[in-house]
Amino acid sequence: MSTHVLNRLAARAAIVALAAATDAAADTPFVGTWSVSAYAQAAHFEQQTLRQIVHTSVGGATARIHLSNVFGDAPLAIADVHIALRDHDAAIVASTDVAVTFAGAADVTIPAGAALVSDSIAFAVPPLADVAISAYLPQATDAATGHGFALQTHYVAQGDVSSAVDLADAQQVHNTYFLSGLDVQNADVSAAVVLFGASITDGYGSTPDSHRRWANRLAENLASAGVAIGVLNQGISGNRLFFDGNGPNAVSRFERDVLDQPGVRWVIFSDDPINDLGNDDPLPDVQDLIVAVQHLSARAHARGIRFICSTLTPFEGADYWTPQAEPVREAFNDFVRSSAGGCDGIVDQDLATHDPARPAWFLPAYDAGDRLHPNDDGHAAIAAAVDPALFVDDLGDASFVDGFDGASAR
Repeated sequence: MSTHVLNRLAARAAIVALAAATDAAADTPFVGTWSVSAYAQAAHFEQQTLRQIVHTSVGGATARIHLSNVFGDAPLAIADVHIALRDHDAAIVASTDVAVTFAGAADVTIPAGAALVSDSIAFAVPPLADVAISAYLPQATDAATGHGFALQTHYVAQGDVSSAVDLADAQQVHNTYFLSGLDVQNADVSAAVVLFGASITDGYGSTPDSHRRWANRLAENLASAGVAIGVLNQGISGNRLFFDGNGPNAVSRFERDVLDQPGVRWVIFSDDPINDLGNDDPLPDVQDLIVAVQHLSARAHARGIRFICSTLTPFEGADYWTPQAEPVREAFNDFVRSSAGGCDGIVDQDLATHDPARPAWFLPAYDAGDRLHPNDDGHAAIAAAVDPALFVDDLGDASFVDGFDGASAR
């Protein structure tokens, strides 16, 4: 039996289970199951349908989607939005197709600089499954808001074919456009963790269309451990802590990409500083990194969100590694591991990925080939370094309702 048929049967079974088990009452909060960090993209669409594939972390009986024109320079017209389970490639499971509305309307115009959330959708979202979200763009677009490294094939077809079961002669694209999030309502899912970082968080080095990023592997690990929380990937390849470039710098995008995510209860601060250490304009010292992390941590705590720190993975041998950067990386990792770090938990990505014989280098078995990014096995190792107990101890903790209580979860 083919893989896509097995996926289809599994997805249908998940729908039946969710429909039977989930009571999405009106007061059940929405929690993110998938997201990307949006930034400016150079792309043009006109009278075309975008069908984009997202891979969920948790499931629910009700859904809603997020659309973004935050980086647009003109109003964005979107029409005939649909959501369905993916069958294979650009094909959907026809019986699952549902139209999406915005304040009751099928068409919507999003002002430049704005974002929009759909109405609630009576659509059963399975966990760890592919969902297709289709939208027709009736008017010319230029400055697009999106994500420049999807690691997922999406599809563009001529005309308004959002409800078509398959998209004949569709063009394949590998960036995400205008779509920034998918949320679910599920009485058993009350919170999400945001992974915040750069290319390693984004999934660089993992196999495209295979869901092998450490974010995906973490979602699988948590599901296996019975920990029902959303996993949201807010990584941007090439992103930096202090300087704009590939997307706004981490400090400036922290509110939109972390604090405002639906149901966020934890953030894992990951690999942005590596890109700052790899650029000498100027090279930050360890105190620069510490102050920035403490600043982000304080902002998270003010919103009742736990701040989990990651050590920085090794990158000696990478094109932009320098002998001057390595002592800063090591000092930062020492700070994160120390009691002075003040983190609410630690993910030791360095320990999980370095070569014990050469600690400043990636373990060869985990190296994607550039001495900087993990391969599929390296992403799995990073995910395995995240202890589910970081989240289990906090689930149901009333202190999160009223704000962070100052206690460390370490």
